[in-house]
Amino acid sequence: MDTVALQSRRVVSAMRPTGKLHLGHYHGVLKHWVKLQHEYDCFFFVADWHALTTHYETSDIIEDSVWDMVIDWIAAGIEPSAVTLFLQSKIPEHAELHLLLSMITPASWLEQIPSYKDLKEKSQSTYGFLGYPLLQSSDILMYRAGQVPVGEDQVAHIELTREIARRFNHIYGREKDFEEKAEEALKKMGKKNALLYSNLRKAYMEQGETEALETARALLNDQQNLALGDTERLFGYLEGNGKIILPEPHALLTSSAIIAGLDGQKMSKSAHNTITLRDSEDIIAQKINSLPTSPNTLNKCPVCQLYELYSNADPAESQQEACGAPGSHCVDGKDSLIDLINTELKPIRERAEELSEHPEDIRRIIEDGSEAAREVARDTLEEVREAMGLSYK
Repeated sequence: MDTVALQSRRVVSAMRPTGKLHLGHYHGVLKHWVKLQHEYDCFFFVADWHALTTHYETSDIIEDSVWDMVIDWIAAGIEPSAVTLFLQSKIPEHAELHLLLSMITPASWLEQIPSYKDLKEKSQSTYGFLGYPLLQSSDILMYRAGQVPVGEDQVAHIELTREIARRFNHIYGREKDFEEKAEEALKKMGKKNALLYSNLRKAYMEQGETEALETARALLNDQQNLALGDTERLFGYLEGNGKIILPEPHALLTSSAIIAGLDGQKMSKSAHNTITLRDSEDIIAQKINSLPTSPNTLNKCPVCQLYELYSNADPAESQQEACGAPGSHCVDGKDSLIDLINTELKPIRERAEELSEHPEDIRRIIEDGSEAAREVARDTLEEVREAMGLSYK
């Protein structure tokens, strides 16, 4: 089922706490977040539990990494007043939903995730690592997100999340007296809308008119006076299924371009080849000037790769502008690249320095955001418990 009720405009995304961010994070994720925050209802969080799936032996660095990362988010343009910023471990409901979903998720689904297959060969075989895709699914389903911004390499995780939501709804969505409750919800739409819904549902159920189905979906999305549970119930009733407790999210594909590091390979903190958002002008100049050059082979020249990113030129033009004639060793291109990077990072660096002087403000932002996120999480978990027979009212 592709229906995502009122959550069609909600986005959930996260990063593991790795400390101060670099250009790879900025161009790969943060720029997208800054844009999305004005278009969607965004929930952005620090995935500190996920950090333990691969770095449990160095957990002492997580706390400082959390605050450094949040500072960089805000310095780069994330507005706390426009989004919900929170810390994963401050929402214990994530862990409970993960537990409950683990009861219905086949182990083979997790074992088939590409990242598990790859890292298992590198001795990452803990229970937490096997289950981290399910925890990721719980993170998304907890907020009933309609959109999840990911690169192509993460689409498999979103497909897993959709499968889990579909399985849960199939097992637990057919609540007792479902039809009666759906009819009661229908009355809350008002006579005109209720009649239109009923006619559209009949056209779809009896004649298979997909246009009627889409029109009815749009009608439900426009209803402002229905409770979330009633809306989900009517979506399920419309298509002949049960109540949609956990809507299936969709992947919102973002640019998956690899940002070149100082060695020409993918920029990564573990590879020690990064330019961070807070590097000084002198440090950036030093790093760029130390780059190896290869004017005749664009794909192996980090100067050309970074210049292409910043100049908005096509690869051939970037190579000519950055590297010049063969034998020039990219000297002129390096100077231009230094200026371009410093121009972009200067306001971010200054904002980060200002924010670092007021750590209490950063903690307050996360506390407020975590409280707001937990209210949503509680509502979701209450419905999940009730559907599974664990509400004990």
